[in-house]
This record gives sequence, C-alpha cells and structure tokens, in this order.
Amino acid sequence: MTTTTTTPAAPPQPIPAAPLSRVRWMIADSWTITRRYLIHWVREPSYVVWGLMYPMVSVLLFGYVFGSAMAVPGGGDYREFLLPGLFGMTMMFGIGNTMMGVTADADKGITDRFRAMPMARSGVVVGRSAADMINSVMDLVILIVCGLIVGWRAHGTIGETLAAVGLLLLLRFAFIWVGIYLGLLAKNAEQAGNFYALLFPLTMISNAFVAPEMMPGWLGAVAAWNPLSSTVAATRELFGNPGLGGDSWIAQNAMPMAVVWPVVIVAVFAPLAARRYRRARR
Repeated sequence: MTTTTTTPAAPPQPIPAAPLSRVRWMIADSWTITRRYLIHWVREPSYVVWGLMYPMVSVLLFGYVFGSAMAVPGGGDYREFLLPGLFGMTMMFGIGNTMMGVTADADKGITDRFRAMPMARSGVVVGRSAADMINSVMDLVILIVCGLIVGWRAHGTIGETLAAVGLLLLLRFAFIWVGIYLGLLAKNAEQAGNFYALLFPLTMISNAFVAPEMMPGWLGAVAAWNPLSSTVAATRELFGNPGLGGDSWIAQNAMPMAVVWPVVIVAVFAPLAARRYRRARR
C-alpha cells in the first residue's frame, strides 16, 4: 500500500507588529494593487481611450461649434478660456472612473478576496488611488497636447505651468477618495451609474464653460463656490489664459482655495473610504 504525503499549506503571513514594518507592509501591498490596475489597463486600453473621448469631443464641440458665439469676460480667445475648464472637468469626471472601477471589483468578488487575504487594508485603497493618479497624469498630458493642437497656449513661466498642472492633479487626488467612497457605498453598477449622472450638473455649474458672473445671480454664486471653479480659475491665472475676474470673495481668493478645497475633501472622504472598506459587506 502506497502512502501519499501532502505538503501542508504555508501559514498566512502574520501582521507586522512594529510601526515601521507595518508602513513597509502597507507600501508593498499598495504597489501590488497599483501594478494590478496598471496591467489591467495595458491589457484593455479601451478603458483609457473611452475615458478621454468626452473631453476631446468637448474641445471640438465647444471650441469650434459654440466658440464663436461665446464671450469671455474682459475679452480673449474662448478656446484659451475653455481648455483649463476642460482640464479641470476631466479631473472631476475621474470620480466616475474610480467609482465604477471600485464597484466592478466588488461585484466580481475581488474586494472580498482582498479583504480575506493577509494584506494591509489601507494598501488596497492607497493602491487604487496611486493607479488612478498615474492614469490621470496620462489623461492630462494627452489633453494638453490636444489643446496645443487646437491653439491653446500656456503663457506663464515653466514654474507657473507646472504649478497649474500640480493643482489639477491635487484636485484629482481629492476626487479619487470621493470615487472610492461612492464606489464602496454603491450596491451595484446600476446605482454607481446613478451617482455618475450627478457629475454632469456638478461640472456644468462651474466656471469651466461660462464665467459665473454671466449666470443668473443665485446660479453664479453656486458655480463660484464649486471646488472645481477655484481650481479652474487658479490654473487660468497660472497658465496666463483669459477669464479672470469676479468680485466675490471666493473668486478673489481662487489660488489659496484651489489648495484648501482638495485638502478638505481628502480630510473628509479618505477616512470615510477607509472605514467603509473595512466594514463593507456585499
């Protein structure tokens, strides 16, 4: 009689006790999750391509079809006014991309699998945010190239241009946490799609396409206090594009508010997203 021997499964990796070891553990797991998403996007580039279609079409639609009929406060070329708005709009629409990705992982059971594995819980959400930031950098580079093709120019210094790009990416980083939280909150893809629909009025009621002072009083006030408007106004100033103005406090302080808004959003939604991930049950 032949005796069959089996090799016992390796025990799960214990959670490090030392604080520094826990940080290294979290960083390693975050990079693993980041690589997973990047490899997925490389294998399915249509995800990135379709995500760029709306802002690219908007450049053509608003810049060429409606551009001749649009007025810029103080004068100036409407396409140069428009492009910073489209850059900011793309960063805000990233909420939907993050949200749908998180919801898809939950529906497929991937989120539950991560939660059951001996890995840092924070590493999952940090890895997702890092991957989305890399994707956002590529989106922004492509949009800037498209803007240069249609005649947009950054008239500021190199430092000012880099600062404007930094503010746009800071806004995207803040919205990533909103997307993660909403994605974990949504019970299915259909509900996530309903959240996605809310992004259209949130981006339209801003200074991305039209200056708030040209809107009805109450609507202009709502648009001026939209976090997107502060970032767009600040980037217009740094890029040296037309469209600066407004007598309200928020319009006069767009540059500091372009930093304050994202910091507040991260402070609110990052803990909410982390807590929701720990407690979520599908």
